Amino acid sequence: MTITAGRVIVCSPGRNFVTLRLETADGVAGLGDATLNGRELAVASYLNDHVVPLLIGRDARRIEDIWQFLYKGAYWRRGPVTMTAIAAVDMALWDIKGKALGAPVYQLLGGASRDAVTVYAHASGETIEDAVESARRHAGMGYTAVRVQCGIPGVERPYGIARGDRYEPAERGPLSETVWNTEPYLAIVPRLFDRLRRELGSEIALLHDAHHRLTPIEAARLGRALEPYSLFWLEDPTPAENPEVFRLIRQHTTTPLAVGEVFNSIHDCRQLLEEQLVDYIRTSVAHAGGITHMRRIAAVAEIHGVRMGSHGATDLSPVCLAAALHFDLHVHNFGIQEYMPHSAETDRVFPHAYRFHAGVMHPGDAPGLGVELDEALAATFPYEPAWLPVARRADGTMHDW
Repeated sequence: MTITAGRVIVCSPGRNFVTLRLETADGVAGLGDATLNGRELAVASYLNDHVVPLLIGRDARRIEDIWQFLYKGAYWRRGPVTMTAIAAVDMALWDIKGKALGAPVYQLLGGASRDAVTVYAHASGETIEDAVESARRHAGMGYTAVRVQCGIPGVERPYGIARGDRYEPAERGPLSETVWNTEPYLAIVPRLFDRLRRELGSEIALLHDAHHRLTPIEAARLGRALEPYSLFWLEDPTPAENPEVFRLIRQHTTTPLAVGEVFNSIHDCRQLLEEQLVDYIRTSVAHAGGITHMRRIAAVAEIHGVRMGSHGATDLSPVCLAAALHFDLHVHNFGIQEYMPHSAETDRVFPHAYRFHAGVMHPGDAPGLGVELDEALAATFPYEPAWLPVARRADGTMHDW
């Protein structure tokens, strides 16, 4: 199972994706997702120039050794570009091993811990009424858990609101800047969830994403204000570079907290897990070192009573979604999986075995990850530069994304 070649494919079927394809002397090939939203070409270069040349001639079956080689063998460790590249290699190797053995990846991990993976949808609207209607529509589609965002008075184009039929934060064309105002946000979110509970009842799990926009005491205020509505979680209430601030939030609210989609390694998570400062850790397979490293994060989380809730937005390709579903199906302390359906163009470029039904998903039983790449079709969707917008306060100072 010697690795003989590695190619990086960049395409844009509705949005930009970076895919690594590793090939072996036995004729078995595997795919890994290397997409880093808004910084795609940095990972493509890292793979092409610094990683793939080092993989040629190595045994694709030695997944753990290759992971350690790419991580410990590099002087400059961690960070989103490095860990996304490692993750792509790791996914491709698990894909190869599954195909070689004729088994889905979840079986290689130790088998399923559950029958299916519970997922949550994204509902949003410019007004509370629109957001409630969007949540109701998703509940009618079978979802039992819904993340809900709504427009904010006086804030133009707030994050999390779909324009058209889907939410995509990366924008093609010039970089755009938005203006953020916290006070109207803190005022409208409890009103939104009051309406949601009155309209949808208590059977639907409700989630909300603050997207790092709050100070610790603001996050504590919001968490306490949302307690009557029994949220499944409040996501990313404040930037987590300083994990100690979550102690303050914990002192003031019992609303469950979720964080971690921008984390790259277990070291980003360690204090939050050990001090039980969060309830869900949201690292993604694509940005936190792949399945191999996600297993380590989950193991530490489990002994501290924290569950997994992997990031799964459409800025990750079907390859990553499949890898996440295999991981979710297996790992014992799974909580919930984010799910945003990809565009029809994306699904044609990445035909896959995973499936959705009545609020749950299953990765399927195809060997490996169960996703392929139509390279000829991918070539008809060339890369297009796209940017994540930046946010400023009303006085012009920069704010967290």
